[in-house]
Amino acid sequence: MAGGLHAPPFVNPLLEVNPEQVIRPPATLFGVSTEPPKPLSLPPVPESLLPREHVLYRPRHSSRQRTALTLAIIFFCTPAFLLLAGVRPGEFENRKLAEFPSVTDGWAFFTGLDAWATDHLPLRQQAVIAADGISRGVFGEPPKLQRETTVAGPVQAPAPPTPEPEDRDTPMPSDFPDVIEGRRGWLYFGEDMRGACNPTRSLDEVLGRLRDLRTAVESSGRQFVLVVAPNKSTAVPEHLPTRYYGADCAARTREEFWRRLSTETGALDLRSGLDAAARRTGEPVYSRLDTHWTYRGGLVAVRAIVERIRPGATKTWKVEDGDVVEVPGDLSRLLGRTENVQLTTHKLAPDGKRSRSRAVAKPQEEPKRYVQLPGTGMVNTSVGMLGDSFSLYVLRDLVAPFSDLTLQNTDKVPQNPQRVADMLAGRNVVVLEASERSLVSGVNPMLDQDVIGVIGATLAARPK
Repeated sequence: MAGGLHAPPFVNPLLEVNPEQVIRPPATLFGVSTEPPKPLSLPPVPESLLPREHVLYRPRHSSRQRTALTLAIIFFCTPAFLLLAGVRPGEFENRKLAEFPSVTDGWAFFTGLDAWATDHLPLRQQAVIAADGISRGVFGEPPKLQRETTVAGPVQAPAPPTPEPEDRDTPMPSDFPDVIEGRRGWLYFGEDMRGACNPTRSLDEVLGRLRDLRTAVESSGRQFVLVVAPNKSTAVPEHLPTRYYGADCAARTREEFWRRLSTETGALDLRSGLDAAARRTGEPVYSRLDTHWTYRGGLVAVRAIVERIRPGATKTWKVEDGDVVEVPGDLSRLLGRTENVQLTTHKLAPDGKRSRSRAVAKPQEEPKRYVQLPGTGMVNTSVGMLGDSFSLYVLRDLVAPFSDLTLQNTDKVPQNPQRVADMLAGRNVVVLEASERSLVSGVNPMLDQDVIGVIGATLAARPK
């Protein structure tokens, strides 16, 4: 351009903008900030320590939170305080308290904690009593108190499989009450019905295992005696309520069991003997508040066993009434009630002169041997007996007519079957006493194939 002047280069304002020349809106417009809000950041102190006017202030604990926390502390710590104060749970049910699981049990350690914690909860018996009173007083019906059925005890409790949810033709195990309340204050064990309606083994399998055990013993040159203690609901059914849960399926199973038992296994059927004893004495042979037979009922079993081993031996027997003892009713205890049962003991003189009945200690973990001089009206050979709570219940009469009796609780057999097999190998006669419910439900420990195998192999290696 003339004059040496040069025009400034054209700058497109749409492409290049000088930041300093950008017109910015005012920070406030009509008193309102136009700047975008800055994101909030967490304060350097806990929210509960901020001023109450701060937007992030949160109280550490509200009044409801404090109340809930206080109640939770009371709920969880009260059992510990009671234990420290010396309050201990008692064995008010018909079984021992669950033991603390061992760390060597693997995952079973964690699954076993629940049963242990429940059993050792202080004042649990008082809670059961309170539940019973509230249920009867407010709702007019007994409470449905369920026990853990896998815990072993004096009365073996079946652990039946759970049916499919859609299968409602078969009663669910959880539907059965622990105790069935009959007429005139009679109580019955709910396991009689639960085990019959939901067995863990079929009746064919149960009877087959009993035959296998008989074959194993007799093939070794020893005598085998099988005696089954009837359920209270079988021996004294007249006090059962008109309607109760599982009545139909239990009746069908019970009828088939007793129809096949003696013919297929050679077992002693005590039902007629128990009926005769009740008519002769005018008293029931089972307790009103207990699931076991009385001493009169137990004596029927003792007499039948002795007659099977040595026919005619009981002709010289003389039996007189002894002391009256009180024992806690196991069925009433399941309802949380402490009620005793009065039982009349016996003075059993096998020779008709000298009484041999006596109080003796019950076997625990290991077999226990009871020895006395042989005599008239007695079994004067070595006998090994495997029994449950029915035989232990009348132990003072059971030991009277045997000169050499070794007794083992069947609940303890699976723990060391070889120890029991070695004991039986030194005996000439093997007796198995089993309750009806334990066989019908399929949970009797002597039905285990491994147990039968160990006993059979040991006896075969040491024949008589």
